[in-house]
Amino acid sequence: MATPVLEVRDLKRDYISSGGFLRPAKVNHAVKGVSFTLQKGKTLAVVGESGCGKSTLARMITLIDPPTSGEILIDGMPVDAKHVTREMRQKVQIVFQNPYGSLNPRQKIGDVLSEPLLLNTSMSSAERRDKAMAMLVKVGLGPEHFNRYPHMFSGGQRQRIAIARALMLNPSFLVLDEPVSALDLSVQAQILNLLKDLQDEFGLTYVFISHDLSVVRYIADEVMVMYFGDVVEHGTREAVFGNPQHSYTQTLFAATPKADVQSIKDRLAKKAALAG
Repeated sequence: MATPVLEVRDLKRDYISSGGFLRPAKVNHAVKGVSFTLQKGKTLAVVGESGCGKSTLARMITLIDPPTSGEILIDGMPVDAKHVTREMRQKVQIVFQNPYGSLNPRQKIGDVLSEPLLLNTSMSSAERRDKAMAMLVKVGLGPEHFNRYPHMFSGGQRQRIAIARALMLNPSFLVLDEPVSALDLSVQAQILNLLKDLQDEFGLTYVFISHDLSVVRYIADEVMVMYFGDVVEHGTREAVFGNPQHSYTQTLFAATPKADVQSIKDRLAKKAALAG
């Protein structure tokens, strides 16, 4: 079997709160020993409610926060959490929930896309411009958007720009942290389809963080369900959705409104029919 793009071994993250007078410090076990492997071209969805540890896990595998213990391997190479190299950081990129908050409002979109190449490659100015132009087209925008500012775009367009920026350095994998939850239903469907198309074209590998099982059902190959820092269920999309084993997963299914692409289309059609 090929070397996994990402391998996580017994990853843990603790946060210690300061104590006070007659009050001892407390330890919050945010992530309690997570292990998984992810092969090239696949999508692992990490699902759970707020506070379950999925965002903490995302920060560790994107090398933002070091783990308390455990091991992360990217392309078979172990990551030294205390001395992360620039080359290793280039291997993983993240797309955040709020696309506007992650874009510099004073930078033109062309500069937003070209900056990673300027800082990390020896490409000429013309080469950087050409690659940025090509990436704009890949995410469904056009060369005419190159010299515009973030405020001139809709939320869905900004998320396309954020995805384009994340792909500029050809990372080994992308972490997508609630990438569609801030978007309208119709735009959610467009972004999910874009992510699938890019994955098919470039063989991209995703870690998809979400609280919404219905969206996950559309995009994931594997599903990992977290509950208070523990992994309570992990399996293929078909296994988890076809026969969820853990009571928490079953509860999450029951509480989550349908937001998959087909359901979104059905709701929009029903809304249009009522309006007519």
